[in-house]
Amino acid sequence: MPDTADSEPRSADLKTNVAHSARVYDFLLGGKDNYAADREAAEEIVKIAPYMPTSIRASRNFMVRLAHHLAAECGVRQFLDIGTGLPTSPNLHEVVQSVDPTAKIVYVDNDPIVLVHARALLTSTSEGTSRYIQADLSEPDEILASREVRETFDMSRPIALCLLTVIHFVQDDDEALRIVRRLMEPLPSGSYLALSTINIESAAGPVRDAVKKHNEHGIKSKGRTTAQITRFFDGLELTEPGVVPVHRWRPDEEARQVDDTQVSIYGGLARKP
Repeated sequence: MPDTADSEPRSADLKTNVAHSARVYDFLLGGKDNYAADREAAEEIVKIAPYMPTSIRASRNFMVRLAHHLAAECGVRQFLDIGTGLPTSPNLHEVVQSVDPTAKIVYVDNDPIVLVHARALLTSTSEGTSRYIQADLSEPDEILASREVRETFDMSRPIALCLLTVIHFVQDDDEALRIVRRLMEPLPSGSYLALSTINIESAAGPVRDAVKKHNEHGIKSKGRTTAQITRFFDGLELTEPGVVPVHRWRPDEEARQVDDTQVSIYGGLARKP
């Protein structure tokens, strides 16, 4: 199926004078799609938490390893990635379609800046599908009912729900659990939940102070304990090694070089029975 530009880039108020989570993340990854307010916020956070760029890179590497594992080892061919962020190669569809060119991906994000760059997320193989919709994690029913999800996925076959470094933007614990469970509810047996988020118990220095600085810049987020993160996988079959710092999840050579004190993000993968 050819690439599908579901959401055409359009005029949007990017509020370039205010720090934006996607652009701060981009700056910490060494990207160029950011503005002075984003760089200022990132630099203030790094002063408090010098580990942050390493943690962000470890998180990105986790996505690549995780996506390859799901496609190559678990046989998953359908991926719903919510909280996509700015395109950074390799994107998820590039990883999974390198395993199977027929893989199908639907990206979801609510940020106008991501919509502007959405075409970079639509470079699917001719055999596969890569689509993008602008929607909010806080409205799971809207995502599940969207035309892009309904037309792209075969709901009788496993789907990988990817919630990578996004659930910490939902501050209410009960609401965060409700959203994850609602999104997993209609997915068939054999589907997977891939989730990562900020862990306030991590070995990385002043995580709480870094989160506080994020909040001061209007990037509302919340760190959680290992036990709280593990709850997102209740009722599912956690794969080894469970919920761990992202660089420890089935590490490659690059991940093995990362020190625990440099990573504040924990993640895991679980299968729906």
